[in-house]
Amino acid sequence: MTTSAMNHIWHKRLKEIDNPIQSIHIPKDISDEPDQDEEWCEVVTNNKKQRIRFHDYDEVFGIPGLYERLFYDTLECCSPGYVVDLLDDVAREWDTELNNLKVLDVGAGNGMVGDELHHRGVRKVIGVDIIDEAKQATLRDRPGVYEDYRVADLTALPEKDEQALRKHGLNCLTTVAALGYGDIPPLAFLKALDLISTPAWAAFNIKETFLHESDQSGFSRLIRKLIQQDFLQPQCYRRYRHRNSMAGDPLYYIAMITKKCKPVEPRLFAEYA
Repeated sequence: MTTSAMNHIWHKRLKEIDNPIQSIHIPKDISDEPDQDEEWCEVVTNNKKQRIRFHDYDEVFGIPGLYERLFYDTLECCSPGYVVDLLDDVAREWDTELNNLKVLDVGAGNGMVGDELHHRGVRKVIGVDIIDEAKQATLRDRPGVYEDYRVADLTALPEKDEQALRKHGLNCLTTVAALGYGDIPPLAFLKALDLISTPAWAAFNIKETFLHESDQSGFSRLIRKLIQQDFLQPQCYRRYRHRNSMAGDPLYYIAMITKKCKPVEPRLFAEYA
């Protein structure tokens, strides 16, 4: 890779965030390790302890610095830097510089992927997330990273938001650590693809088990169909350690860099509506 995925921008950002966290406790002695979307921890702020489920993002984003401290410092997540580095490498092989990309970052959360893109010279990054707490956390901790940040449901996108997004002439889609657990349903991913130009880049990651042939979840079937029917052309497929589980075991994901080769057809929207 052109730069090390371990050189996270979040290290510098965390130093700038005035966070009230006194401690984070992740239990190791539970009898049955929960699935990834049921993991939880105990956080102490201002001498008060509260239990927070990892995927309750409204609560996580509400505490400045908790997302970074929990996922990146404690659980050693590397996905934003890893996926953006991979996109940079593959795009360069096609003689495309990142500063020529206009990126739609879906499931943007508190802006960590946008920060990585911004740091590498992408001049236009547009964020979309379904919860307002994500936007507020981004404005609080990463002001100026996104040219526009929309709080919207892509499965029922208001006309005014769709028109505003299309005016940006977006030619790249990123979505990191947001697919496969219902955070972004198949219909929302289809809409995101529809909002970018043709051709365009699409960079995303997903837990490796969700791409196995035996997995018949909606998102798994959608990705296979988009590739088989030439809507997406894979350029890079890389297995890597996304982060550790609450028990300390590695969680492996697949990072995919693809090219969108043709527009999303109405029949696909009808199928996944």
